[in-house]
Amino acid sequence: MAAKILMLVGDFVEDYEVMVPFQALQMVGHTVHAVCPNKKSGESVRTAVHDFEGDQTYSEKPGHNFTLNANFAEVKPADYDALVVPGGRAPEYLRLNQDVIAMVQHFAKTNKPIAAICHGAQLLAAAGAIRGKRCCAYPACAPEVQAAGGQYVEVPVTEAVVDGNLVTAPAWPAHPRWLAEFLKVLGTRIEHAELMAV
Repeated sequence: MAAKILMLVGDFVEDYEVMVPFQALQMVGHTVHAVCPNKKSGESVRTAVHDFEGDQTYSEKPGHNFTLNANFAEVKPADYDALVVPGGRAPEYLRLNQDVIAMVQHFAKTNKPIAAICHGAQLLAAAGAIRGKRCCAYPACAPEVQAAGGQYVEVPVTEAVVDGNLVTAPAWPAHPRWLAEFLKVLGTRIEHAELMAV
């Protein structure tokens, strides 16, 4: 069954972490509405590409402009089946918006599926959505996860952690695993047919 998914984004969201799930979730038949506070459908947010190039932390480069497809002011969380929170720098300022916090709290309180990656944990922590939950995030967010009452789980950058309705991952290299686990939580089944050469 197709799900209606809300994606919370903002300026300097991580490029891959917004583009890939936005497109992949639609590819399998789900509806995804990407919104940003104080912006409307058709407007865009700037993205940043975070890479791992041997430095002590990630590097940052300009990404694409990502076009929103719904109006933040009109969003009603009760209309959605699940939430996606990409990482990047957006979560650090989105968590200051009380409407955003209330949206995240709705999904946590109603036990709807939530997928967060990288710095998305900052928003979940601010909303009190990870208390008592096992989760992962970009390693620099571990203190925030722990301070919010979550159990930070260290996993390879290509892995994901599932705790009930919550699916988290450390960064975009985990997309295959993170999205596969999120689809399971959503109840999405993908059937593979044998391909025959003609």
